[in-house]
Amino acid sequence: MATLTCQTIEISRGTTHDGPGLRTTVFLKGCPLRCLWCQNPEGIPVAQGVWWEARKCIGCLSCVAACPTGALQAPHGELVRDPTGCTICGACVEACPSRAMALTGREWTLDALLHEVLKDKEYYQAFGGGVTVSGGEPLGQATFVAEFLRRLQKKGVHTALDTCGLAPESALTSILPYTDHVLFDIKLLDSELHQRVTGHGNDHILRNLSIVAETLRMRNAKPPSNGYRTLQLWIRTPLIPNTTATPENIGAISTYIHEHLADVVERWELCAFNSACKQKYDKLGSPWPYADYDLMDQATIDSLREVALSAGSDPDTLVVSGLTARS
Repeated sequence: MATLTCQTIEISRGTTHDGPGLRTTVFLKGCPLRCLWCQNPEGIPVAQGVWWEARKCIGCLSCVAACPTGALQAPHGELVRDPTGCTICGACVEACPSRAMALTGREWTLDALLHEVLKDKEYYQAFGGGVTVSGGEPLGQATFVAEFLRRLQKKGVHTALDTCGLAPESALTSILPYTDHVLFDIKLLDSELHQRVTGHGNDHILRNLSIVAETLRMRNAKPPSNGYRTLQLWIRTPLIPNTTATPENIGAISTYIHEHLADVVERWELCAFNSACKQKYDKLGSPWPYADYDLMDQATIDSLREVALSAGSDPDTLVVSGLTARS
């Protein structure tokens, strides 16, 4: 049997927002969506990339000398990057003495990644947490993720899947048996607008969400038994200024949840806009359409929450997370 490997962005320890309790979140590379506001742009391609952090650069230009393709130039003493010419050979990363150049991820074998996350098992047990796979989009590496979560469950670790929902049904159903908790994005209910700002409509996403809901109903209807594991569902909606954070969209999502998912949703989380990822776009040398937007003010968030409640949301399941602007 071939050795299973995955491509990751990073591993984040001690997270409290990627599922219940204290968690270790593994962010996998590769995503089928192209959300204009993406918080992890380095995770969109499955393949590794290279980014440059200006504040670490000492201007030695060793990277330019090391680049075999000419993708790095310094015509006026300042670094100029041509991403189309980069072959991700890593020569610039090796040559950089200040670590201003870095790869955007890492490859892990299954055994190595299991060993890494199980270092935190005592914390999971103490604080009711576990391991979450996120991204990017973890369903894009479904074979690896299914076996990774299966082995974690055998070790007694709570597992969670954080997904945008756009993947073949077979990928989703291969992972759900080894998943204790699903965090599922509903970004926009209008499929045409969803297409415009993410690159895909949402019809298939909502079909996959219905599969999660039916799986939850069937699993949770069974009587408890030794080793039996129930399934929980959180819905998450990013509040993106002038895009998803509109009364029309929040009202529509609230109505959808009330009509189709009220019996299965444990939590609907409105995630306040955060501009911290701008530095990632700077390091990649890419523009970001939301670079000039500030944190959302509390009054706006409170207004959207009221829209959600008036459209049928259960106040016991509705949660707002994230930073807000100071008044």
